[in-house]
Amino acid sequence: EILKDHSEGLIALSGCLKGEVPSLFAEGRDAEAEAAAEELARMFPDRFYLELMNHGIPAQDIVRPKLIDLGKRKGWPCVATHDVHYLERKSAPAQDALLCIQTGKVIQDEKRLKMASDRFYFTSPEEMGELFPECPEALTNTVTLASQLNLELDFHTYHFPKFQTPAGEDLPTYLERLSRKGSEERCSTLPESRRPAYEARLTSELKTIREMGFAGYFLIVADFIRYARSTGMPVGPGRGSAAGSLVAYCLRITDIDPLVHDLLFERFLNPERISMPDMDIDFCMRRRDEVIRYVSQKYGNVSQIITFGKMKARAVVRDVGRVMGLPYGDVDRIAKLIPATLGMTLEQALEIEPRLMELAKEKPQIKELIDIARQLEGFPRHASTHAAGVVISDRPLTEYLPLCTGQQEEIITQFDMKAVEKTGLIKFDFLGLKTLTVIDDAVKLIEKRTGTKLTIDTIPL
Repeated sequence: EILKDHSEGLIALSGCLKGEVPSLFAEGRDAEAEAAAEELARMFPDRFYLELMNHGIPAQDIVRPKLIDLGKRKGWPCVATHDVHYLERKSAPAQDALLCIQTGKVIQDEKRLKMASDRFYFTSPEEMGELFPECPEALTNTVTLASQLNLELDFHTYHFPKFQTPAGEDLPTYLERLSRKGSEERCSTLPESRRPAYEARLTSELKTIREMGFAGYFLIVADFIRYARSTGMPVGPGRGSAAGSLVAYCLRITDIDPLVHDLLFERFLNPERISMPDMDIDFCMRRRDEVIRYVSQKYGNVSQIITFGKMKARAVVRDVGRVMGLPYGDVDRIAKLIPATLGMTLEQALEIEPRLMELAKEKPQIKELIDIARQLEGFPRHASTHAAGVVISDRPLTEYLPLCTGQQEEIITQFDMKAVEKTGLIKFDFLGLKTLTVIDDAVKLIEKRTGTKLTIDTIPL
């Protein structure tokens, strides 16, 4: 039903062996398979292809002639495809080891999940021709299909969340009004002789923010910080390059006077180096989720960001050794030969530590272990939710990137932090800081025991 409603602009292929049409053919239910294909062809007029695959799997040899025959009878084009999981055929053992790592199995386990053959690599045009001699038009149809495809990705536009300003004011004007009001409050105790420096700095920063189009960013950050403080939530005084902004200080995003501390605004925003502003905001560790809920309710299109744990040199050796069924002591000894230096790769370790190469020459299993580990090093091992990153958009996030659910059923992006930024989505960092929570607890205990009322803002930094 969903396909019927949304088939416009889409091309449909009949799918791999698990697809409805091929799986019915494989089970000998040919009439049902043909009926399913006819329904798809009606939904995708002139945009439906019968998909032929040849990975050396017996079931594909049964299904392929039936698909070719169906295409000839119905006038539906066949197209040759190949399922690619790794680049070269020689990487099949590494792919097998990776599946074992992901599923917690060992290679010797005959009942485990495994690839059906070693032909899931990136084949050449010549190899594809050899795989489909009975239907050469299936290869030429790949060009026909590709010519119908059109996808344009915009990596130059920022998708700022919609911030509602009072009627008649645009974002830069509203930002300037709030900043100047905040400046009057912040500078009220300063001698007259020092105020011109603040006025000049504020005017310069506002001009840069207007020209770079980042007024909305400042207003949104100021908004959710204002909300957090209004609920009594501890908020940090500011960190990183954002502390160099007088506008941020006037909006009470930060509590550090950049002029007093000689901090440069250009480290935060620089017209000669166009990049998104990056503010790391610290909140009480226990109450960080309240701020995320607030922005979700107010701005609507909000998601946390995925992060991938990578297989580092020592860890990948241990993982591969485990799935190969090698004795733990041997694997541990090899792993410990890799220097515990930040960023150390297996390639570098082999150059630095001659005993690794000696072991590989002496024992074929150790050589295989190192060869597979070198291929898998740097691959994602697991996914989790980024500790701080939250993305807020002007439109539904699914228009820009795919989403999934995290371990706590929270909505997270399937793109990591860097890819999210490339799509033009705006990332905000909500850090849950344990230090703020401890200080807040201490302040409350002091008040309870002594009657002395303190706030975090009054505690000297």
